Amino acid sequence: MRIYSHTVAGEAVRVYVPETSNDLDVFRSWVDSQSGRDIAVDTETTGLDIYSTGYRLRTVQFGNAREGWVIHWERGGAFRGAALYALRSLTRALIHNAPFDWLVLDEHAGISLELLAAKTVDTKLLAGLVDPRQPQEGGIGTGLKPLSAYYVDRSAPDTQGDLTAVFRSLGLTKATGWAGIPLDHPTYNLYAGLDVILTSRLYPYLCAELERYGVRPRLVEYEHVIARICATMQRAGMVLDEEYVSELRARLTYEEETNAEIAARYGVTSVNSTKQIAEALEGMGETLTDRTASGNTKVDKSVLSALADLSLQGETLGLRVPNPLAEAVLKSKRAGKWRSSYADTFAETVDAKGRIHPFIHSMQARTGRMSVTRPALQTLPSSDWVVRRAMLADPGHVMVSTDFAAVELRVLAALADVKQMKHAIRNGEDLHSFTARMVFGENFTPKHRKISKGIAFGKVYGGGADTIQRQTGAPMDEVRSALAAYDRVYPEVKRASNRWQREARQSGMVYLSATGRRLPLDRDRTYAVVNYACQSAARDCLGQAMINMESAGLLDYMRLPIHDEILASVPAGDATEIAREIERCMSFDLFGVPIEAEAEIGGRSWGSLYGSAV
Repeated sequence: MRIYSHTVAGEAVRVYVPETSNDLDVFRSWVDSQSGRDIAVDTETTGLDIYSTGYRLRTVQFGNAREGWVIHWERGGAFRGAALYALRSLTRALIHNAPFDWLVLDEHAGISLELLAAKTVDTKLLAGLVDPRQPQEGGIGTGLKPLSAYYVDRSAPDTQGDLTAVFRSLGLTKATGWAGIPLDHPTYNLYAGLDVILTSRLYPYLCAELERYGVRPRLVEYEHVIARICATMQRAGMVLDEEYVSELRARLTYEEETNAEIAARYGVTSVNSTKQIAEALEGMGETLTDRTASGNTKVDKSVLSALADLSLQGETLGLRVPNPLAEAVLKSKRAGKWRSSYADTFAETVDAKGRIHPFIHSMQARTGRMSVTRPALQTLPSSDWVVRRAMLADPGHVMVSTDFAAVELRVLAALADVKQMKHAIRNGEDLHSFTARMVFGENFTPKHRKISKGIAFGKVYGGGADTIQRQTGAPMDEVRSALAAYDRVYPEVKRASNRWQREARQSGMVYLSATGRRLPLDRDRTYAVVNYACQSAARDCLGQAMINMESAGLLDYMRLPIHDEILASVPAGDATEIAREIERCMSFDLFGVPIEAEAEIGGRSWGSLYGSAV
C-alpha cells in the first residue's frame, strides 16, 4: 500500500493507493465501514472526449474528509472489481462536476448513469446556486480548487501546477499528459486522492451557504434532475455524416484561404491583425470612429459588418455599397472559425459508432442558461444550415425542432405584468408587429417592425441604442424616438427594471429570480437585471419542459437543448404524433401568460430544418 500524507486546513490527511490483493481487501473493509455515509467520488482519465477512440479510464477515487483512496482501474482484474464494489455500495456520492464522471463510469465501467445519478450530490451545482459568477465576473468560480481555497483552506493544495511541471519533465503537454503520465507517479496519485478529500470538506460549507441564503431545496433537486437529463442526451449523441464533414472541412479551408488572398491585395496579410485592417480601411477612404477601451481603432465584427452592409446576423441592410475588404475579412474569419470550431472538432471527437457527443452544460451562464460545447453549437448563426447539415437523426428517424414562441418577451410580460403585451399574447398577435403598430402607427412598415424587434430584444438582453442601431441599420434619431415611444407603450418594463434594481441594492446586489435563483448584479451594470430576470426564467421554462418531456416518455428521443429549442430524433412514421406531444410538454402558464411552443418536422439532418435539401 502506498500512503501519501498531506495537510488540509491544519489537519493531517492521507491518500492510500492499493497495490496488492491484501491492500484491496483493506479498501473493501473501509468501504464497508462507510456504509450509510457520504463518500466523495472522482475519476482520472486520458482526457475530456469520453467517447473518442482510445479513451481510457485510469483511476477511480473514493474518500471522506480525512482519507482518499485511489484505485488503479487501468490495472484491470481485482482493481476493477474493488472499484465496482465501492461504486455499487454507495449510499450517497459527492461528486464535483458529476455529469462528467457519470458518463465516464457509464461508458467505461458499466455503472449506469441512472444508478449513480440517483445517489449523487453535485458540489459544482451547489456552488453555482450559491454564486454562479466566474472569477473574471467577481465570483469564486465553480472549480474545485478555487472553491476549496475559499471555503476549506486558503493554501488548499494546487497540485495541478505540480502536475503540469511533471508533464513537461516527461516530455508531455497538458493535452497528452493525462494519458501519458505513469500510473504510479506520486504527484498524479496525490492529486487524484486530494480531490475527493477536498470535495468531502467542501460539501458542508456549501450546504451552510445554501441555508444561509435561503436557497430552496426544491431548486437544488430540480438542478440535479436537469443535469441528469442533459447527461442522458449527451450519452445518446447524434449521428455524424462523416463524408459531408470531410467535404465541409475542405470547402471551409478553401473559403478561408481565398478570402485571405483577397484581403492581402489590400495590404492585409493577416485577417486577425486589427492594425493592418484599420490602416487598409482608412486607406480606402473609410472613416473609423469606434475605439477600444485602450483607445485603439476598433474593427470588430460589428464595425466590419456595417462596412460590409450587413447586420450582425449576416442580413443585407441595403444602406451602402459593401466594402470588399470588410467582406473578405468577415468571410475568411468565419470560414476559419467554422472549420476549427465545428468541422475539425466533429472529426476529432466522433466515436467508433459514427456519433458525436457534444458536452451539454446544464447550468453554465450566470443566469443558469444551458450551453453546448465541443463544439459550441449554441453559437451557430440562427439561419445557418451548413454546419447543422453534418448532424443526422438516427436511421429511420427525422429531426424535430421545437422552439418556444417569443419566450423572452412572454417571460418579460409575465414577470413585469406588462398589460398591453399580455393582451397581445392572449389574442395571438405577433408581438413585434403589435409593438410596431403601437409605436409607429397602423401604417408601420417591415423596417419599423425590425426596429421594434431590435428594441424588444435590447430591453431583454440589455442592449442600448447603439446596439439596436447596429443591428437594425436604422438612423440613431429614429432608434431613440422609438425607444421613448416603447417606454410609453410598455411603462411596466421600466418600472419593473427600477424596482428590481432597487430591491437588488437592498439585498447585497443580488436579484432573486422567479424560481429562487440568486443572480448577482454588477454595480456598474444594474440595468442588466431585466436581462438576468428574463434569461433565468426562460431557462427554467426550458428546464421544466425537459422534465415534462421525460415524464411523457420522450427522453430517448431528445438530443440537444439549444437556446430555447429542443432538438429530437424521432421515428419518421411517428413524427407528427411525437411532435405534437413535445409541443404539449413545452406549453404551460407562467403567471397568467401562456408559454407556447411550435414543433417543426425536418428530414434526416438538423440542417434540413434550416434550408438544407438533406
